[in-house]
Amino acid sequence: MNKLTHLDEFQALLSDYQLSKQALQTLSQTRLVLLVAPTSTGRNRLIRELLKTDDYYYIVSDTTRQPRSNDGVMELTGVEYWFRDEAEVLNDIREGKYLEAAVIHQQQVSGISIRELQLATDKGKIAITDAEIAGIDNAIRLKPDTLGIFVLPPSFDEWQRRLHHRGDMHDEEYKRRMESAVAELSAALKHTYYRFVINDDIDSAVQQINAIAKLDTYTAEQHSTGRNLAEQLMLETSILLRSL
Repeated sequence: MNKLTHLDEFQALLSDYQLSKQALQTLSQTRLVLLVAPTSTGRNRLIRELLKTDDYYYIVSDTTRQPRSNDGVMELTGVEYWFRDEAEVLNDIREGKYLEAAVIHQQQVSGISIRELQLATDKGKIAITDAEIAGIDNAIRLKPDTLGIFVLPPSFDEWQRRLHHRGDMHDEEYKRRMESAVAELSAALKHTYYRFVINDDIDSAVQQINAIAKLDTYTAEQHSTGRNLAEQLMLETSILLRSL
């Protein structure tokens, strides 16, 4: 298991993080959609489908972790992530060059660089990417019109099926993912800015996200249904964790 060499320094910097003036100017010009989700909810596939419309620019996040193989295909820098070393990311955090950055599972730091948002603005497209729950609070604090969309699986059983379908996973890794999911669901239920989208049917979920991103169309019924499901998922996951 990889460990962050500069974990304490990252945590200290991120606890009182401030954007640069140039970064704030870029933010004011960018339409930004952030998809937040527990593990294995199909978030990345939703983004791929939205990108086919050519109305979106995918923000490639920075990360300090190493590339890995997904289904036998090695990740590429600039495609899945910009893979950077800890010193580079630390320096950019010091200089206020991230919209958000977060320590994930105490193993890596990932974040949205302002340079990517500038590219989206230059192309006249909606900036979209996935975000970690630990970073989205900061993103919305700095850019209140950010659209935070929380993607949910249709049920606990289907979620677990999707998770285990990804392949072998060590017990410790599985437990950590479930602990993170409880934290993510809890945060989604505490904050009013999340718009819930249930990823049962991929086409329907894409249509919902597109409506939110372009028109900010989101009904009270959608919100109530999403909250109820998030509460149920959190309860069942908490029960599961007590058995691990």
